[in-house]
Amino acid sequence: MSLWLPVAPCTPDGCARHTGAVRAPLPAAVLLLAGCALVLLGVACVPLVRLLGAAPRRRLTRRWARAVPRAFGVRVTVRRHTPEPATGGELVVANHISWLDIPLIASVLPGRMVAKSEIRGWPLLGPLAALGGTLFIERDRLRALPAAVRTVAAALRSGSRVVAFPEGSTWCGRNGGAFRPAVFQAAIDAGATVRPVRIAYRTAGHRSGPAAGAVAFVGSDPLAASLWRVVRAAGLTAQVDVLAPIPADGEDGRRTLARRARAAVLEPVDALLPRQTAVASDRANRPAESVHH
Repeated sequence: MSLWLPVAPCTPDGCARHTGAVRAPLPAAVLLLAGCALVLLGVACVPLVRLLGAAPRRRLTRRWARAVPRAFGVRVTVRRHTPEPATGGELVVANHISWLDIPLIASVLPGRMVAKSEIRGWPLLGPLAALGGTLFIERDRLRALPAAVRTVAAALRSGSRVVAFPEGSTWCGRNGGAFRPAVFQAAIDAGATVRPVRIAYRTAGHRSGPAAGAVAFVGSDPLAASLWRVVRAAGLTAQVDVLAPIPADGEDGRRTLARRARAAVLEPVDALLPRQTAVASDRANRPAESVHH
C-alpha cells in the first residue's frame, strides 16, 4: 500500500445506501440532466475563464461551484468558526466522502487541487484540470514522494491556496481515515497556514444523526450509479465547516500537524458550535445564523 494511495474499507453495498425519502424518477432525471449540463458548461468555459484576471476568475469559479450541488438537488450550509485571514500560502485539508466535496470546497475556498497524475492523461478532463492549475502527484510510487512534497511546497510559497484530501481515499462519512503526513511536510517547508475544513452530509430531519449514505462515492462504485443515487435522495444537505487555521511552524512535525488537523476535521459538529462566529453563503455573510441554499 502506498503512502499516497491508501484504501478505505468502505464499499458501495455496505455504505452507499439511502434510507430516507426519495424523489420520483422524473424529477430525479431532470435534476440529473441539469447537474450534468452545469458541470459540462463549467468544463467548456475553463479556457475562457483562464483569460480573466485573478479576482474575476475566483468569483466565477465560486459561483459555478456553489451552483453545482444545488443543481443536483443538494442544499448547502457553510459555517465559519473563528476564521482568521491567511497570509501567504494556505493548505486546505478536508475529509473526503464524495465527488461533491470538490465543488463544495471550491465554492468556499477555491484553490489548486492536488490530484493523482493519471488524471492528466484523461480525455478532455486532463487538459482542463491542468489549465485549472491542478497539481498532479504520483501517489503510487514512494520514490516520487519527495518530489510531490516539493511541488506542493513551491505552490504554497508562491502564495497559492492548495486543496488536498489527506485521507487519500473516499470514506463513507461514518468514520474517517488517517491523515497522511506528506502534504503537511509541504506546509511546514513553505511556512504556510493549514486550514482544516469539515464536510458532512445529512438527510432531512437528521442533521446531527447518521451520515447520508447516498452521497458516499466509495470503492468501485460507478460514477453513474452515484449520480443517480444523489438525485433520487430527497432532503440531502451538505454542511461545510471552515475551521480555525493551524500554523505550520514546524515545531510539532508533520505527523503531529496531521493528527491535529484530523482531530479538528473529525470533531463532532456540536463541539464546534460555541466557537462559531459567522456563516457564509452564496448570498451574504451573516453573523450568528445558519444559511441554507
